[in-house]
Amino acid sequence: MTKEKRKGKVVVVGGSIAGISCAHALLAAGWDVVVLEKTCSPPTGSATGAGLGLDPLAQKIIQSWIQQPQLLQMTTLPLTIDQNQATDGNKKISWTLTRDENFNFRAAYWADLHSLLYKALPPEIVLWGNLFVSFSISDDKSFVKVRTKVLQTGDTIDIGGDLLIAADGCLSSIRKSFLPDLKLRYSGYCAWRGVLDFSDNENSETILGLKKAYPDLGRCLYFDLGSGGHSVFYELLNKRINWIWYVNQPEQEIKGNSVTMKVSSDMVEKMHEAAEKVWVPELVKVIRETKEPFLNFIYDSEPLDQIFWDNVVLIGDAAHPTTPHGLRSTNMSILDAAVLGKCLKKWGVESLNSALQEYQSTRLPVVSEQVLHSRRLGRTKQGLILSDFKPFDPKTASEGDCQELMQKNMPFFSHIPPILN
Repeated sequence: MTKEKRKGKVVVVGGSIAGISCAHALLAAGWDVVVLEKTCSPPTGSATGAGLGLDPLAQKIIQSWIQQPQLLQMTTLPLTIDQNQATDGNKKISWTLTRDENFNFRAAYWADLHSLLYKALPPEIVLWGNLFVSFSISDDKSFVKVRTKVLQTGDTIDIGGDLLIAADGCLSSIRKSFLPDLKLRYSGYCAWRGVLDFSDNENSETILGLKKAYPDLGRCLYFDLGSGGHSVFYELLNKRINWIWYVNQPEQEIKGNSVTMKVSSDMVEKMHEAAEKVWVPELVKVIRETKEPFLNFIYDSEPLDQIFWDNVVLIGDAAHPTTPHGLRSTNMSILDAAVLGKCLKKWGVESLNSALQEYQSTRLPVVSEQVLHSRRLGRTKQGLILSDFKPFDPKTASEGDCQELMQKNMPFFSHIPPILN
């Protein structure tokens, strides 16, 4: 009689999209899963969550995790066009640099995607209001114990498992315990972000003007290169416009454990005045009418040499902090989770090290190249100096130079890891 394989148990720290994706992937691999998240309840919306683009592979993976795959199509909008254009702020004119009409992404709102994934999990999986405190690995490396503080009561509890997944973001405290000297790299710019809800006023002068200036809204990912920066905008489901404006500026001191900064009304007004000088009036109106825009400081890190130690493994932004220019962050997190799940299913808890080695060797070469490509793309679109090239100027750039702006040039753009086939 064959001995039944022991069921593994995993503790995931972080209940954002990366952590929730890990829960799906490891449940599918036959593991017991508990997710620890410091937020006290599931997010219904998000003050700092905005739009994101899902690539075809991430879409397929998500649909394999949820009971009603059609819900992904129903909660997202198509992004079939990737367009780069330039704007002359003085003349208030724009012209197209590149246009790819075979772009097969979908636009999602962060809170919508998180909700879709979370509601497809058994409700007891995520422990809300649990602040990660510390972890320890047993002497024989067979067991990991995670200490967490229950915020509602102040009690401290210990949870044991075979594996600890750090899905605790780009400022990961778990990563810091292995790489105490790793510093994030400031990109040289920040991003003003916002979502304009026009559901109660879709025939306003602002929206009609925007749709006239940008006729492919609702299916196009627009990148607009202006003086000293670039903007990104696209439509989300339920009549919302997601916009981002990257502005070159020195690094600021950010209080607390976040790369997002609360902004004053004075800062917002100065941003509005600056936008008038850079963008066409139709886009400026959208920026002006957006309630509660916020400010992200853009960081990444040099690619890591390893993303697991014993029975602790990094996932998502904890494993590869990246700039957003290749639409990689969420897509990489989902693919990390899927690959890790398949590796653990293949090797079983008895061969945990082999599973983590395969996960690392599958993902690390890919994410390392993608992080560096995204960094270069951001610096190019911001008109910043590149080590091997003069700053990009859309007014004088050759057709070949412009081609480098396209999303499809991302390394491993259509690559599917063999373990997922």
